[in-house]
Amino acid sequence: MTSSLAIIATATGLVALAEIGDKTMLLALLLAARFRQPGAVIAGIFVATLANHFLAAWAGAALADWLAGPWFQLAVALGFIAMAAWTLVPDKMDAMPAAASGSQAFLATTVAFFIVEIGDKTQIATMALGARYSDVLAVTIGTTLGMMIANVPAVLLGEKLLARVPLKAVRAGAAAVLALLGVAMLVALWPQLIR
Repeated sequence: MTSSLAIIATATGLVALAEIGDKTMLLALLLAARFRQPGAVIAGIFVATLANHFLAAWAGAALADWLAGPWFQLAVALGFIAMAAWTLVPDKMDAMPAAASGSQAFLATTVAFFIVEIGDKTQIATMALGARYSDVLAVTIGTTLGMMIANVPAVLLGEKLLARVPLKAVRAGAAAVLALLGVAMLVALWPQLIR
């Protein structure tokens, strides 16, 4: 139980930091402004994130079991370091997904958020956490909480919040955490790799 709580806390903090300024956060802002139905938008974000991150954590854990060994762990560690560098690059919203009407805010948000999250750095971080910890439930809970911590204020407070949050500093903090995880894994793996 204690290890699951530690995994949840790690995943929550990591994803919450990585999500700030991310394209899915920008999408949350756009959907909130378009529909003016924050409850439906938040519910859509929650359902989409839960589904997307469960699949990502499961895929990461499945790959870790299948490819168990120091070389796969090395790839995961290097993946964390690469994500640290990627986190430093600010996202821009490419295109607003089309939505039918305000009455379909929940469905439009769920579909749009799920699709936009595919291949996003928070989804890749979720896969890496799934591979690192092999606890799909704890990783999914943590990463979903992290997404909600970052996106609920964005939906409710919108651009006022983003004007006050130093995104560059938050991205630097998230990158430091990701890099630290990667380096810690490399240090732990080093004896196995030099044999």
